[in-house]
Amino acid sequence: MAELKEKLFSEFAPISTEEWMAKITADLKGVPFEKKLVWKTGEGFNVNPFYRAEDIEGLKTTESLPGEFPYVRGTKKDNDWKVRQNIEVKCFKGANEKALDLLNKGVNSLGFIIKGDEVNAENIAALLDGICPECVELNFNTCNCKAEKLIGILADYFKGKGADLSKCFGSVNYDAFKKPLVKGKDNENWVEAAAAVLKAGKALPRYRVLAVNSFYFTNAGAYIAQELGFALAWGNELMAKLTEAGFEADEVAKKIKFNMGISSNYFMEIAKFRAARWLWAEIVAAYNPVCHCPSECPNKAENGMCRCACKMVAHAQTSEWNMTIYDAHVNLLRSQTEAMSAAIAGVDSITVRPFDKTYQTPDDFSERIARNQQLLLKEECHFDKVVDPSAGSYYVEVLTNSMADVAWKLFLETEEKGGFGVAAKAGEIQKAVNASNDARKKNVATRREILLGSNQFPNFNEVAAGKIKEEASCCCGGGHCGEATVTALDFSRGASQFEALRLATEKSGKEPKVFMLTIGNLAMRLARSQFSSNFFGCAGYKIIDNLGFDTVEAGVDAAVKAGASIVVLCSSDDEYAEYAPAALKALAGRAQFVVAGAPACMEDLKAQGIDQFIHVKSNVLETLQAFNAKLGIA
Repeated sequence: MAELKEKLFSEFAPISTEEWMAKITADLKGVPFEKKLVWKTGEGFNVNPFYRAEDIEGLKTTESLPGEFPYVRGTKKDNDWKVRQNIEVKCFKGANEKALDLLNKGVNSLGFIIKGDEVNAENIAALLDGICPECVELNFNTCNCKAEKLIGILADYFKGKGADLSKCFGSVNYDAFKKPLVKGKDNENWVEAAAAVLKAGKALPRYRVLAVNSFYFTNAGAYIAQELGFALAWGNELMAKLTEAGFEADEVAKKIKFNMGISSNYFMEIAKFRAARWLWAEIVAAYNPVCHCPSECPNKAENGMCRCACKMVAHAQTSEWNMTIYDAHVNLLRSQTEAMSAAIAGVDSITVRPFDKTYQTPDDFSERIARNQQLLLKEECHFDKVVDPSAGSYYVEVLTNSMADVAWKLFLETEEKGGFGVAAKAGEIQKAVNASNDARKKNVATRREILLGSNQFPNFNEVAAGKIKEEASCCCGGGHCGEATVTALDFSRGASQFEALRLATEKSGKEPKVFMLTIGNLAMRLARSQFSSNFFGCAGYKIIDNLGFDTVEAGVDAAVKAGASIVVLCSSDDEYAEYAPAALKALAGRAQFVVAGAPACMEDLKAQGIDQFIHVKSNVLETLQAFNAKLGIA
């Protein structure tokens, strides 16, 4: 077999990168390689169309094994992540019944969201009745001011049930920077509060009680490298301030949990999680955490450093920024690829957001589907059976290093400004993320970033106003938290402006009709009528398409008879010089007139009073907003 393999390879001469480039350049026929084939990402680095073995030579990401420092390939030697589902606790007995039911449906990590004024021993006992804290990961999210109290209640409850506290595992989400990031409010004295939580957390050795909630940035539209860079700075802020307060470095590091977002940029997200483990390990190692384990501990370095402290614990949750109200089942496609990238990247646990979260409290069906999305990855795809399957891929390895470079640069810039706390208090982090949100929304408006069903290929017949229900307000958003002093993160989703546009059409009670006046060249008129239908469908207008007309006059007559508000001329560039003026004259102002395309004769047509064109470079959002205004839709 070895001889056969050697013979097969010997029959094919190796091809150099220079030869590949020469062939590609020839095929491009003069079009610049950089312009045509190099992907200019929003992450701060470019991606080539192909990579080869020479591109990963000497890269640090290829030097370690799974479970080995610096953990780029994973913090453990298996890939069995936990399937987590969150429960918003409104009735403690009801939440308990739901939790017990979920544990029989594939969930092995529970997240309880509890109002701060309901944190007491009696309620916690009712909530956890019948749940084994040594068998199930339990995660708790409540108001920061109640986190310390909650930890004490949990420790007492577990003891009272005879549980071994060293075997109970989970987290309490104490978020030192929620106030400035989410509320725009001051979080003074956070170090003292975090220190108290950390001290209380000693009672639960395997509970992570200090949160780095970088999913905020994902949900606010940040780029992937941005989330990673700020997450590292956030974690380092906790390390720096709490070690200064007298805590051991290993003690702090082992209590930090990263709750990260996942966008739909599949390979970039795989690279992000791999780079995150690597960079966080290096950051913690710089504090030289001392290992207090017995001398035979396999993870103790020769200098006594605790490599266990350098392991990142990462929970991943699918993005909300790219979720949509219209064509909401497409959210399933987005969240599935997101869950796949996190699973392949080797995170510790995953929450998949139910597809209907944007417009209502998720129902039993959507929650079941969200659970099953993960279970399919385990039981049918066997993603939990392979550790770091992307390792060795030239593409993923280069992306991992590129992502690490950009994120590390942002981390250093944040440190130079005084650290994460100073930057968050000044609102600089929020402004940077909000600027990314604005930039991405402009890409959505011009279809450089596609949100299927919202800014491209909408469901023409869908109505959504009736299914939108009010969402409950956050339990810790009251005025007692202080007045807003800085800019908060903008959590408006990428599709929000298109949705507002279409909802305005629905609520107006009007039904603008867009008539496709198709004529001339068969291929071009069909292509442009399809483009125009998708274009105007994004505003919720009724589309009237046609196979074609023999004359412009016949098309105009049909449009007027149909009660069209907008008539779109769909033909070829060569024929517009003749058809467009004739159509404008025949229409005689009885409807808005639009030409589909950007023909060479555009300036001549404008001189004749034709000033509305739609094409691939159009800002779809602004164009449709202008039409809504012309049609009297607020």
